[in-house]
Order: sequence, then structure tokens, then C-alpha cells
Amino acid sequence: MASPSGVGLIAVPQPYDFERSLDRFTFWGVDRANVWHDGGLHRVVAGREVRITPANGGVRIEPLDDTIEPVVRKLLGLELDLPAFHAFAQGEPVLAEAAQRFPGFRPPLAPDPFEALVSSITAQQVSLHAAFAVRSRLIDRFGERSACSGSGPGEGVRGNREVPPTGANVLAFPTRERVARASEAELIVLGFSRRKAEYVLGVARADLDFHELASLPDDEVKARLTSLRGLGEWSADWFLARHLARPEAWPAGDLGLRKAVLAFYPEVTDVRAAGERFRPFQNLSAHYLLAALRYL
Repeated sequence: MASPSGVGLIAVPQPYDFERSLDRFTFWGVDRANVWHDGGLHRVVAGREVRITPANGGVRIEPLDDTIEPVVRKLLGLELDLPAFHAFAQGEPVLAEAAQRFPGFRPPLAPDPFEALVSSITAQQVSLHAAFAVRSRLIDRFGERSACSGSGPGEGVRGNREVPPTGANVLAFPTRERVARASEAELIVLGFSRRKAEYVLGVARADLDFHELASLPDDEVKARLTSLRGLGEWSADWFLARHLARPEAWPAGDLGLRKAVLAFYPEVTDVRAAGERFRPFQNLSAHYLLAALRYL
């Protein structure tokens, strides 16, 4: 709930480990659209720089209004049913241990569908360090600063109140419309292969409303996404998992998840079939297995 000052609190089911939950924005490099600075996460939402910091029982948001709140809720993964997953995990020894090690881990989500799809194309068949570097160059080239920015992000005036520079240097992820106007050559200069540049432009210019996908069942979402050049099952699975928060999304083709499954279940011969043992919590199970492998 927002206060007259524009600062608000959003409750988060406890326990909640703010830093562990959001460390994907720093673990593989700088994420220019989600910037850690001075103990908080900064993101541009609806043209305004938003600062998210931990607070008793949840998170503190500045500024907070009816436009910003749903984006922050999506970003923090609040639609994921973590308490129910923890109860389920008690019957699965590997997950039970992971839940005990990371009791407050709540995976973040990509608030915008276009951002989620471009990020998945960027990460295809390269290391996540390389993917983050290319993604950040894309944001630097085509992203926009907050509307209240002066000489740097966060400077300017909100209402009648001056806002000092935060120093976070955060940019909005480029809009679909802006990327659609880019050329293949402009993307290649940023580090995209020629084929990936074609894929990104194809997605940006596609005759498909990505926001409408939220109302469709998983199979239909995958069918529509994989009809686009450059979006295969891997990208569609991660879109279901990290944008739509579908509980049964299981990115079986992901190399990291395959490594995690085989590390903890060496008897497994079919990673996709192995996802059945985690039904109906494949999505959170995948994230906890990846976290357990990352912090071995």
C-alpha cells in the first residue's frame, strides 16, 4: 500500500531472502534493467525509476502506485505458491534439503513478455555471462532512462519533491516498438550473431500479441511461440516458467537443469520424463534444483 509520500510496502510471505531471491541480476554480470545499488534493486517501471529494498515482512517500494505495484509483484515472483511448494518438497528428499538450505528463496520473474523472449534468444547456446553482456549492451543502446531523469537516472522532480540522483544508472528494457525499428547490423554490433539478430527482429515485428498468451493454456502458449522463427521448446518452456509463472513448466532442454537433475538423481535417463516426479511444482522444483547446484 502506498503512502502520500509515494513510498509503499508490499507484503511478501515469509520467510523471504531478498538478496538470495534476486541474485540472478548480479550472479552472471550486470543487468542494466535490474540494477543493484546501495542495498536495493532499481528498475524503470512506466517511465519511473523504482527502488525496491527489504523491509520487515516484505519489501519497501519507492515510488509505489497502482501501475507500479503489479509489475513489482510479478518481478518478485509473488504469484508463485512457495508455502505449498515447501509442503510438497518434504516428500522429496533432494528438494527438502534445498528448501532447508534456501528457505526464503523466491525466484524472480520477467515482468514483460517481450523482455522475457528477447532474453531467452540472447541466452541460446551461450554462457549466461555472455548472454548478460549482450543483453546489457542491447539495453544501453535502445533502453530509456526514467522520465524524471536529469543528468542521470533518478534525478529530477516527482510531484513537488526534488529527487536526488540514485547513482543506480538503470535503464528501461527496450520496448518492442523500438527494437522493431532497429536494423540487423545494429544488433550484430552489440554482439548478436546474424541469426540471433534475425530472431530478435522477427519476434519484435511478429503479428502476435504476447500479452494475450497469459490467458491461454500451456500447450497453446508453446504452440504459438514455437511458430515464430528462433523460438523453440527451450525458449517456450522458460517463458512459461519465468514470465507466466506456470507451476508445471519444466525446461527439460536446459543444460543447467539437466546438469542439476543428473547431479542429484544420477539414475535418471530422461530429464523430461523426470519432471513428472515434481508435478504439480515442476517450475519451483527446477529453480530450487538449479540453486542447489549453483551453491554446491
